[in-house]
Amino acid sequence: MIRILLVEDEKSISDLIKINLEIEGYEVVAVADGKKALETFKAERFDLAILDVMLPSMNGIEVCEQIRLTNHTIPILILSARSEADDRINGLKKGADDYLTKPFVLEELLLRIQKLLQRSIEELKSDMEEYRFDGNHINFTTYEATGPKGKFKLTKKEVMLIRLFLERKNQVVSRKDILQAVWGYDVIPSTRTIDNFILMLRKNFEKTPSAPTHFISVRGVGYKFVE
Repeated sequence: MIRILLVEDEKSISDLIKINLEIEGYEVVAVADGKKALETFKAERFDLAILDVMLPSMNGIEVCEQIRLTNHTIPILILSARSEADDRINGLKKGADDYLTKPFVLEELLLRIQKLLQRSIEELKSDMEEYRFDGNHINFTTYEATGPKGKFKLTKKEVMLIRLFLERKNQVVSRKDILQAVWGYDVIPSTRTIDNFILMLRKNFEKTPSAPTHFISVRGVGYKFVE
């Protein structure tokens, strides 16, 4: 399920957006504070962020800038009552993908969200034919890979898991997300199965599998990929 971080301190607007996004099938996490938004973003997985500009503790432009320090790909939509060109330009310069002024038409907001998500998916597909990191190479078309010990073949499930990690680079991927993305709802493997897949990725791609620097465990939550 697509997850959206909604950061808006006006409860009536936040509730309106949240309800309508949920009707469209999105999962929405709503917060009303800039610092809380950053904490939530770092702790969970999101596919898109909607940021109001005027927020308590830290404004939306600053939140956008901080998100971009660790995540260069997640689509970010800025909401603001300020419609001046300089404000829009500043928001885009700080890393936003789109800028919508208040008051807005709800249908336009939903359409812009759909477009941002679709563009994000298309960009990911175009970038994912092959991938290189720290001397490792992965070909997602042939499932061939090269690691510290040489060339080897990946399984379909391993490729799906790697894709998931790359989509959420530097973000914690929960065990629940791994189950949904790689195995779906029909077949639920044991926790040990997920751990074994991670151990295999470490064996194939880590220079020192016992002290991993790329496929990192986050106790009690899941794993994350660090390039």
